[in-house]
Amino acid sequence: MTDDVFGFHDTDLGRSVNNADNSHSSQFSKRGLDIFGAVAGLIVLLPLFAFLAAAIKLTSKGPVFFKQKRHGLNGKIFTAYKFRSMYSNRCDQSGVRQTTKNDPRITPVGRFLRRSNFDELPQLMNVLKGEMSLVGPRPHVPGMLANGVPYEVFDPRYQSRHKVKPGITGLAQVKGFRGETKDAYAASMRLKYDLEYIETRSLFVDVKILINTVIQEFLGGKGY
Repeated sequence: MTDDVFGFHDTDLGRSVNNADNSHSSQFSKRGLDIFGAVAGLIVLLPLFAFLAAAIKLTSKGPVFFKQKRHGLNGKIFTAYKFRSMYSNRCDQSGVRQTTKNDPRITPVGRFLRRSNFDELPQLMNVLKGEMSLVGPRPHVPGMLANGVPYEVFDPRYQSRHKVKPGITGLAQVKGFRGETKDAYAASMRLKYDLEYIETRSLFVDVKILINTVIQEFLGGKGY
């Protein structure tokens, strides 16, 4: 398990706020942070987007963006955007087949995108549309598997993670639980931190998670 530089501990996070702040003002503040972060991110990262788009088009056939159906708030299905990181004829639109380390479906450029987590950046457009938030449980595909069975069968609490908008990053990710959920431990810990975030969320916690994401994920390069 990964400790972050701001000291997210299992009990400390829960104590940072008395209860999840679900007031209208907190929701307004969170949406404000989402809009500001998404607009600022798209403007600042526009040159990077152009470079990555060119690299994808020049090195493999197919579209720049990969679109996939995901579960959103209250389980509503929406289309999530990503930079395409796989060969077009090997993409799994269902997403049920999870990406593995050294997956042969991934292009050379795609390996960089996944290692740096830059493949997720187009989801800033989903944030602007109100389908996602900057911070929240990662959006899963319908039929997501955990330890070889549907997640909701693995743990009946799974549907509770859809009580909030999914995020580009989340508590589980900064705690080191991202990627495959093929074994019981990884699957249970991912859900544990998703639910912990929902119960303790606040604007302050969101900012801490965003800072940790930049340090650990985008700069640390742990994805595949």
